[in-house]
Formats: sequence, C-alpha cells, structure tokens
Amino acid sequence: MSIEIDVLNGDASWPLVEPLFTAVWPPDVVAKLPWGRFAFAYPEWRVLVRADSEAVVSHVGIQRREVTWNGRKMRAGGIGGVLTREDSRRRGYTLKDEGATDFALLFCEPHNAPFYVGRGWKPFDGEIYCDQPEGRIRFRATAPHVYKLKRAPLGGVIDLCGQPW
Repeated sequence: MSIEIDVLNGDASWPLVEPLFTAVWPPDVVAKLPWGRFAFAYPEWRVLVRADSEAVVSHVGIQRREVTWNGRKMRAGGIGGVLTREDSRRRGYTLKDEGATDFALLFCEPHNAPFYVGRGWKPFDGEIYCDQPEGRIRFRATAPHVYKLKRAPLGGVIDLCGQPW
C-alpha cells in the first residue's frame, strides 16, 4: 500500500475533503452530536492522506492561533476535524509539530479520549472560552486535551480568541 500526504490551504482544499466529511459525518449524524450546534473555525491548513487510489482517506484540520492561558498570551496549535474512513483506520497516520507552537489543543468526544491519552495528550482541567455568533461562551461540548510542545497548560482558563476548531 502506498500513501500520499498533502498539506494544503484550508479553504482551497475543501472540495477535496467534502466527500470524506459527508461519508464520516453526514449532516443528520452531526445534528445529534454534542458539538453539532456550534460554529467552528475553518482550518488554515488541511493534512490529507490518500491511499492507493486518489480518494482522501484521512483528514486533519490545523489552526495556529494566539490564545490566552490565565491571561497570558501563548501560541496554540489547534487540531480539529480529525476523521478517517472506516476502512482506513488503525494505520498510524499522524502529524508532527514544526516547532513554533507552545502547545497543541484538541477537543474530542469521551469515546475518543483513550486514543489521544494513549498518544501523550493530557486532559485539560479548566475552562475554555470561545467566540460564537451570539458572543463569547464557555465551551463544554467536547473534552479539551493538551499536548506539550514547549508548555502544557493543564488547568486554568484558556480563551481561544476565536471560534473553536
């Protein structure tokens, strides 16, 4: 099996990943999920994995943004829209950091937490705030997890200074 990994502009690459999103998270399924009613930031970049065929089998959206942790500005790497076709899971597709980010932050549903914890992600025991169309809110739809790059803020208050990813 051969794979090809592309890192592409988030907006421009949407047509390539839309079929994968529709297959893994159809709108009727998303509507019932705890995070389905929230507005999310579009990723700056998308990492796409293609296996054998030209079809995209795995996707990760990447967002880098200045956030605040307990009032202190930090650079966070947001990981979102993580999805892989059912028949392509458990193959070890992963990402590495480029070194300019303080920590990585992702949000996941409880059934996915063991996967991330097993790979070094730590639960964030604090409050997360973000922007939504109706204003600033405390975000509790899914559980935040932190991955230490330079620092690991594991508690306190993080303001995403924008929409979640």
